[in-house]
Amino acid sequence: LRERVRAGEITFGAFASVASPTATELMGRSGLDWIILDLEHSTLTETDVLAGIYALQTTPATALVRVEEATRLRIGRALDFGAEGLMLPRLETLDEVRAAMSWIRFPPEGIRGLALSTRGAGKGEVAHADVHRLNESILGVFQVESPVAVANASGIAAIDGVDVLFVGPADLSHSMGIPGEVTNPAFIEALETVSAACRDHGKAAGILLYDATAFGPHL
Repeated sequence: LRERVRAGEITFGAFASVASPTATELMGRSGLDWIILDLEHSTLTETDVLAGIYALQTTPATALVRVEEATRLRIGRALDFGAEGLMLPRLETLDEVRAAMSWIRFPPEGIRGLALSTRGAGKGEVAHADVHRLNESILGVFQVESPVAVANASGIAAIDGVDVLFVGPADLSHSMGIPGEVTNPAFIEALETVSAACRDHGKAAGILLYDATAFGPHL
């Protein structure tokens, strides 16, 4: 999936919010490119996420995880479970994003902790000398949910390893003082700022769609 996104391909997915491996597997078989197992806004626990990753890896869809918060342990555990990419919420500054990126990547690109026995490190089938190659397949999706993040969009998009800037329209519109007004000119201007940042730095722009035609001209 990371190769496809970095090549500019448009992909579609959905959030899995119910603690059911069966439902998650059906979503993965529905034709979507990716499924996000959501730990921020759902009933899922980390145990449910592991079961969901197992289910998704029997399907064509890529298993992503939205962590509760972008901290070292939350990021590391999701990746150790075998997540093929992460969505990170509520980050606003370049320093916050750089720190999160360091926890996503094994050395020398980052400082992700290593346990060769985990699913995310190949269950002991990856040699020490080859561990760094696992970095290449992990998709980094960073949410834009505040005016501060919008203002920093260009700098964030310039950071190596940031693959997608993903707008959360509910959080962004509320934090802008225009709750739910996704057609408000100020909101559209924010979208276009994020989109321009992605174009300038060769990154992908993403958003939660309310319907098939929403936001199309602005991303």
